[in-house]
Amino acid sequence: MKIKYIYAFAFILLHTSILLNAQQRTENLVIVTLDGFRWQEVFGGVDSLLMTDKNYVHDTAGMRNKYWSPDVNERKNKLMPFFWNMIAREGQLYGNRWKGSLVNNANKYWFSYPGYNEIFTGYPDDSVNSNDKIWNKNTNVLEYINRQSGYRDRVAAFTTWDVFPYILNSRRSGIYVNADVDTLRFTDPGLQLLNDMQFLAPQPVGVRPDLITYFAAREYLKKFKPKVLYIAFDETDDFAHGGNYEQYISSAHSQDAMIADLWKTLQGMPEYKENTTLLITCDHGRGDAVKEEWKHHGQKIADAGQIWIAALGPDTRPGGEMKQKETIFQAQIASTLAALLGFNFKPAHPVMEPIRSIYK
Repeated sequence: MKIKYIYAFAFILLHTSILLNAQQRTENLVIVTLDGFRWQEVFGGVDSLLMTDKNYVHDTAGMRNKYWSPDVNERKNKLMPFFWNMIAREGQLYGNRWKGSLVNNANKYWFSYPGYNEIFTGYPDDSVNSNDKIWNKNTNVLEYINRQSGYRDRVAAFTTWDVFPYILNSRRSGIYVNADVDTLRFTDPGLQLLNDMQFLAPQPVGVRPDLITYFAAREYLKKFKPKVLYIAFDETDDFAHGGNYEQYISSAHSQDAMIADLWKTLQGMPEYKENTTLLITCDHGRGDAVKEEWKHHGQKIADAGQIWIAALGPDTRPGGEMKQKETIFQAQIASTLAALLGFNFKPAHPVMEPIRSIYK
């Protein structure tokens, strides 16, 4: 009799799991990161102190005309129209600290490699403490997904920063990582043009422009149709470090436009339409404008561990600006990405629980 109950219980668990997976509609993932882009601009638009400071902005009148409004809703919409016309209406935004939504780094370093390690491994590893080109020993969620049935060799990353092959350990993981001016190795004439463009384009911050990274990723998407695509922009961080607020804002505005174009492309392809989740975030925050620390980040900058997350997709209920009670951590993103596809990411190292409100 006990055996019958055990079989019955197992049957219920199995069919409950099948039902839950059947209810999830996400079949593809697109992840985008804006390196070091502050939550203050995401939720507040252009900063009034910084946009009028001649030390950081060459054309203050132009900045005011293009991005400023005394109304915060209009102001943030001018800077990031896709975020506020699409994601705020049909998706979710986390990290507006003015409204009590807290999203933080769990790692203690608050700079790029530790942040990206945390995003993709779910593990704020104290030993990941530099931006050096060191092969990451931690298992990342992209390589985990790449091992699953139906996803093998269908996971790709396009990044402006050339450290990403090490962060994602392309040597071990086997996922395709195209970083900085790596040859794209495309034979299609249209894609081959991107090879030429990335080698001939000017590099104002020492790496290929984010625009080249984006178009390479978009054309790869259209040609090879990966199940998981990661795009890592870099210019916001580079221009901020250089104290160029004008270009920092211009890059963010451009990246919002590229994300809008990407979403339009996805919804125009039957392989991705209405079955793809888009998740956008950053690796770390930056300092406060009043203290003139906005150019910097790291352990000594109080606000640099403050980040944000945006999500849009068929399993993400429309919520706009979320007002969760508990602090969300960057380390929860990896397991969230896996859960969106119906997987349970449990590598050898510790990981944090997923952000359930994003996929339930």
